[in-house]
Amino acid sequence: MSNEIKSVEYGLEKIFEGAQDFLPLLGTDYVEFYVGNAKQAAHFYKTAFGFQSLAYAGLETGVKDKASYVLKQDKIRLVLTTALNSNSPIGEHVKKHGDGVKVIALWVEDARKSYEETTSRGAKSYFEPVVEKDENGEVVRAGIYGAYGETVFVFVERKNYNGIFLPGYSEWKSDYNPEAVGLKYIDHMVGNTGWNRMNEAVKWFEDVMGFVNFLSFDDKQITTEYSALMSKVMSNGNGRIKFPINEPANGKKRSQIEEYLDFYEDEGVQHIAVATDDIIKTVTEMHARGVEFLSTPPQAYYDAIPERLKDHMSKFKEDINELQKLGIMIDADEEGYLLQIFTKPVEDRPTLFFEIIQRMGAKGFGAGNFKALFESIEREQALRGTL
Repeated sequence: MSNEIKSVEYGLEKIFEGAQDFLPLLGTDYVEFYVGNAKQAAHFYKTAFGFQSLAYAGLETGVKDKASYVLKQDKIRLVLTTALNSNSPIGEHVKKHGDGVKVIALWVEDARKSYEETTSRGAKSYFEPVVEKDENGEVVRAGIYGAYGETVFVFVERKNYNGIFLPGYSEWKSDYNPEAVGLKYIDHMVGNTGWNRMNEAVKWFEDVMGFVNFLSFDDKQITTEYSALMSKVMSNGNGRIKFPINEPANGKKRSQIEEYLDFYEDEGVQHIAVATDDIIKTVTEMHARGVEFLSTPPQAYYDAIPERLKDHMSKFKEDINELQKLGIMIDADEEGYLLQIFTKPVEDRPTLFFEIIQRMGAKGFGAGNFKALFESIEREQALRGTL
């Protein structure tokens, strides 16, 4: 039995049994990207990923230093923010890192208490609790610096608010809203750390956020002929928020983590996994809209599936030939199986990318796909001359 299966088998409920969850999280509220051109980025995510216009803040709403476009698809909200002058810290962030995730906003019942609990446990304050009001009520927000790079966590309490997004934002009415592609919610977000930094980040999540490390993979499990990495998965008490953390490991050539650190010029969010109920339909539609995915695993990978997943084949609903045609990978644990595929980087810097995942009971992260996935990434690195 693999380490992944063994860990998931006991479940988060067992891990947290008897423990007090001092930071109850209701879900991911939004993810904010700092980008070079928010209007153009919003058009890309609408066209390629099927997001819909939701809200806007900028010059027209009285904001003088930045513009923010909010996109929505089911339970996912993305905020794309750009600087409006050359002295902005937003612009400095983009200059150093390129477009990337700055804010992970977490939906909470009590933002003040969340801030107090985390800062009392060692979190560095990003901003103290603030109350934001308009005619639709009030939102309380507070922020802390995170475990890696310049990424921050913002606690959002919106129980007394019924507006479109947040005070200060107006409804973004657009005639251009392509149909959604079936993305439902954020399944997990992966952060990359520097050499010998993963355990420090894990400890931060444990001490500050009350998370637990419920899955671990070492460089013997995540390895190819050329590169390796290590990973640990952190989760909160109810399992709604999961943050896998990666660290590079020694190999013959440069791993994807090293490439990320070189081009992002820091630690940060490497990829966002978004869930769908029908991955074949979602990926087919995204292909048609021009989204580029990593290359398809070799024939031998798909030939081995009936034997590798034999305990689940009786419940398997998808056509393996269709999955192969799209390059979708399959893995399983004792709870069920999952289907997953990864986009190529969505920007010129080989940093941020997306995972599309469909869970059919499985709680893991596709350990059986690691080798095929990272070989596919290495083929892209070789084309870029960064392997």
